[in-house]
Amino acid sequence: MIAVVGAGLMGAATAWQLARRGHPVTLVEAYGIGHKQGSSHGSSRIFRRAYADPLYVGLTGRAYEEWRALEEDASTSLLRTTGGLDLGEGRDPEGLAEVLAAAGVPYELLGAEAAGERWPYIRFTGPALHHPGAGVIDADATVAACVRRAAEHGAEVWSGVRVTGFDVRQKVLLRTADGRELTADTAVIAAGAWLPELGLPVALPSLTVTQQQVFHFRQHDPSVAWPILVFKDEAMQTYGLPSGTDGGPLPAMKVAEHDRGTPTTATARTGVVDPSSRTRVRGFVRDRLPGLDPEPVAEATCLYTTTSDEDFVLDRHGPLVIASPCSGHGAKFAPLMGAMAADLATGRAEPHPRFRLDRSA
Repeated sequence: MIAVVGAGLMGAATAWQLARRGHPVTLVEAYGIGHKQGSSHGSSRIFRRAYADPLYVGLTGRAYEEWRALEEDASTSLLRTTGGLDLGEGRDPEGLAEVLAAAGVPYELLGAEAAGERWPYIRFTGPALHHPGAGVIDADATVAACVRRAAEHGAEVWSGVRVTGFDVRQKVLLRTADGRELTADTAVIAAGAWLPELGLPVALPSLTVTQQQVFHFRQHDPSVAWPILVFKDEAMQTYGLPSGTDGGPLPAMKVAEHDRGTPTTATARTGVVDPSSRTRVRGFVRDRLPGLDPEPVAEATCLYTTTSDEDFVLDRHGPLVIASPCSGHGAKFAPLMGAMAADLATGRAEPHPRFRLDRSA
């Protein structure tokens, strides 16, 4: 039997992948399924293939196939294609174009004038990269679909059950706050921001937990179909994407800083939006996104768990598989990372060297 600890995007996807292969699985979640305490809630996450690192460009291609497999299995639409833009002096659209070209990923490289003509509600000051395969993932619907299909494939789901201790020998004994014990041949630990607090008998890479702020801005023209945006210059790293239901009943864009999160822990996070982040993001919207009303109509917080090199953690240590596809860019890989974690848990594959626990970074 395989236990999966944590039912966010990573844990839910792992349980689904294991159960659909016929493995006995118990998925254990400390909160309710779809809770808002961690990193996997909300209706909007970015899917994109524009990475400077060829490793992640390749992984996004594999992830896209897994997204479509999940949608087919769950009979649910989860990934909506919108196209995407990369812009800003620090984003290097030309360099991204070279990497995408080498991988055979469709893209367009446009100058500021041509980009401004096509997207007049965005202000361009330099070249921009457009790649049509980018889109938006519904995180809430994905977690729900994975858990539902895992259960329908035979998985047992323990919701509202907190794991408080591990006895790791040839097998893993999990103890819970309500007095249960669960013995598993292998345990996949997909606890997100709670990972550093679990007291696992494993040396983890350095992990930094931050509270991030996100803001939703109403579109001046509700009929406009916005692409996803990734922006970087010397001052800030910002992203934007259609809000989905998180932005309210009218079309809106979710805009947030990728950096400058507030250091915290999963248990100590306040959930209070940092007003300085609100000020900076409002200024960015006012300056660069004239198609949006610069007063946010909704805002929220979530957690990042970041490694020093921003690579993921996905490795096996004895009967434990540690899975943390994190650093603020892991959501797009969820069904693929679930498949890779399932492969590790069942002995079908070795970990990728970049994702090992004992890497030098």
